[in-house]
Amino acid sequence: MNPRIIGANLVVKLLNFSREKTTMFFVIAFPIILILLFGTIFMSQDNVEYHLCVQDLDQTESSAQSVKSLELNGKFKITRVDPAVNATQYVRDNKVNLVLIIPKGYERSLMQRMMLSDPNASVTITDIYDPSSSSVSTKMQILNSVFAGINQTMSGKPPFIRSVERSILTKKYRFIEFFVPGIIAMAVMTLSLFSTVDSDTELRQKGIIRKLSTTPITRTDWILSNILYQFILGVICTIAMLLVSYAVFNVSLHIDAWLLAFILLDVFAFVGIGMILTRFAREAQSAAAAANAVSLPMMFLSGSFFPIELMPGFLQKFAKTLPLFYVNEGLRASMVFEDNMAALRDAAIIGVFAAVVFILGIIATKWEEDK
Repeated sequence: MNPRIIGANLVVKLLNFSREKTTMFFVIAFPIILILLFGTIFMSQDNVEYHLCVQDLDQTESSAQSVKSLELNGKFKITRVDPAVNATQYVRDNKVNLVLIIPKGYERSLMQRMMLSDPNASVTITDIYDPSSSSVSTKMQILNSVFAGINQTMSGKPPFIRSVERSILTKKYRFIEFFVPGIIAMAVMTLSLFSTVDSDTELRQKGIIRKLSTTPITRTDWILSNILYQFILGVICTIAMLLVSYAVFNVSLHIDAWLLAFILLDVFAFVGIGMILTRFAREAQSAAAAANAVSLPMMFLSGSFFPIELMPGFLQKFAKTLPLFYVNEGLRASMVFEDNMAALRDAAIIGVFAAVVFILGIIATKWEEDK
């Protein structure tokens, strides 16, 4: 054993490590990002406050006190819904996952129970919920716990408060059906972004792009062929995921032209971002680190894996600025809810974003500067 040789080899490895930006990113920056990200999301889960929409059809002092009790005992942040609004449509339009409906006659039944000692006096509270959210079951459990406490204080049987659950969907779906569209969006994003970054930086470093500028192929031809290539790969990847999902999990999803439209928009958006990144990060290692810095927040914050409602308020607002969030929402609107208007709104948002970044990417791709 020669300590000098060991020391020299160690110095070489450390120097190589300091030059490898991608390695440095995954060794140092990536774990720190995960700690900060998930630490912020799941920090103080015992004190988490869920968002609950309540539609009070009774509009009495007793119903108002019950809503206040939900706010205090259930740790809910209450949003009051106009009694004239259709609760089911409200869930769809506002992308909330649960609306609690307090029926008309709540106070009258409560007075019969408390003042007249009528054991048969009761009310039925309706939960209008979106089964696509994994947090909705937790909310319902908290609500049932609060209602059980109210029933227990009345110490009467049968219980005063009963609840009935009603999904916004006429067809029953499992959570896997809501999970698959998010994974499709994420997979197409990573494929488009990293393929563009890896390909462009490699060709630029090898001088191939400089040589291409002397051939008849134009910059537009080059970029459009890249878009078509990424789109074909995205379609192949999506077909593979759907086949596995149908074969293994027997999913039930609506497949139409919206799927291809969102794949194409997804490709345009992230190929554009990839072209911008390779303009400012010329080395392959730097570009890969930049691509990770862009993709990782979108993977974890856009709702692909878990509902954004679990995040703090400022992260929820940030999540709604991410393009992948709208691809996720659009795919779920078309594949699960079969809501063409919602899909159109999401497609318009991601379409505007894709157009802007793609134009910027075209401007950033200048072959003349590589000559």
